[in-house]
Amino acid sequence: MKIVIIAAAGTALLLGGCMQATLPPQWDTNFTARDRQQLANPPYRQASIPPAYQRQVVPYHRKEAPGSILVDTDGRFVYYVLPEGRAIRYGAIVGEAGQAWSGVATVARKEEWPGWTPTESEKRRLGPLPNYVEGGSRNPMGSRALYLYAGGKDTLYRIHGTNQPEYIGHAISSGCIRLTNEDVIDLYDRVKMGALVVVLGPKQGTGRVASAGSSGLN
Repeated sequence: MKIVIIAAAGTALLLGGCMQATLPPQWDTNFTARDRQQLANPPYRQASIPPAYQRQVVPYHRKEAPGSILVDTDGRFVYYVLPEGRAIRYGAIVGEAGQAWSGVATVARKEEWPGWTPTESEKRRLGPLPNYVEGGSRNPMGSRALYLYAGGKDTLYRIHGTNQPEYIGHAISSGCIRLTNEDVIDLYDRVKMGALVVVLGPKQGTGRVASAGSSGLN
């Protein structure tokens, strides 16, 4: 897993992962009992997500099939493709320069409140880090994770939560795509195992992906 952590020792785990936006109450209807317990008083600072990066349905102009995911690195958006030329758009944190991954993958694994095993590269770049962190609101992976595989192999890149909501719409991660905890729960519930994931790298999304949308969701 690629991830940014910008604090030492006690605060390192807090800053590595997913953040929570202020959302209308009806948007949490798909929360589990554990979700409500973990997110009732999260151990990270709340933040307001700019309107452009709040979850919304938009007209979608590409040709990916419904059920697919598209990551627009330049736009800092994740799209879940719906039928009839529409998509749900989520604001995202994407990989910083030199860390972003691009390509085509599939969702080969899904986890609720996943544990985190830092890679050796992360330990070298970001350490000291523990060998493993149990799932929970203090875990940098956040509330959900989609694990991306290509050619049958783990890419080590994920779409997961974050405890740094103030960075939604920015490129500051070590490569993984991060959504708010609420948004990644919504995406997780919609995505099927084996779903196609297209990640557009910098300058690859030169064509128009989507138009301005509405807040109505199915």
